[in-house]
Amino acid sequence: MRAARVVTVLAPARRALVLTAHGSADPRSAAVTHAVAGRIRRLRPWLDVRAAFLEQNGPYLSDTLRELDGPGVVVPFLLADAFHARIDIPAVIEESGAVVDRADVLGEDPALMTVFRRRLAEAGVSPDDDGLGVIVVAVGTSSEAANARTATVAHGLVAGTRWCGTQIAFATGAYPGVADATERLRADGAERLVIAPWFLAHGRITDRVRAYAAANGISMTEPLGSHNLVAATVLDRFDAIAAAAAVGAEAPVAAGAVAAA
Repeated sequence: MRAARVVTVLAPARRALVLTAHGSADPRSAAVTHAVAGRIRRLRPWLDVRAAFLEQNGPYLSDTLRELDGPGVVVPFLLADAFHARIDIPAVIEESGAVVDRADVLGEDPALMTVFRRRLAEAGVSPDDDGLGVIVVAVGTSSEAANARTATVAHGLVAGTRWCGTQIAFATGAYPGVADATERLRADGAERLVIAPWFLAHGRITDRVRAYAAANGISMTEPLGSHNLVAATVLDRFDAIAAAAAVGAEAPVAAGAVAAA
């Protein structure tokens, strides 16, 4: 009988995890960031976990990086791999002089899709409702590639259901907007609609979407929030960097040589 393989990775205990959100004037957004950081601490009590923000909320990422007394991994608490992840965070790391790596964004992770489906189920949505159209609402970015990846959430969500269809909609910037998606699904024969926000937390944007939903008789589910699987996805991004460093494929580098997972 084959012996079980035991893999020991020492790097995670030596590196701080800096969970970095954009920041918002709405306190609900920061509350979710701190809640996820708290879940990670409970999952790995030996790990140094910091919550930080680019703007609007404290502590700022720049200050947090300067306070680190060793190497770290910045994990963007972002869904889209766009400007904040590709430009803003690396710029702050560069300026700080910290010895850190940058992990990948959370993206369209299967674990997050599981949470997304649960939010629909919690709202009473049945996968067998063949008259239902689901509008997946996300933040639009200036990156067409990032928007295209976000659109895969809507395509993947309909798999295994009998729904009339799903449609991506962007609450900011990009096309199609929420009203466009509403018209498309109704034209395709949807008798009932539900809006599913592809957001980590509520904020001013989701409030605008909820107002639209209420005005048009459309129900709306909750965002992903501080679910354990959200915390687990953050840890996956952290582990990808730490494990690579443990085998010598990646190592902490001085600011200016920021590595993406």
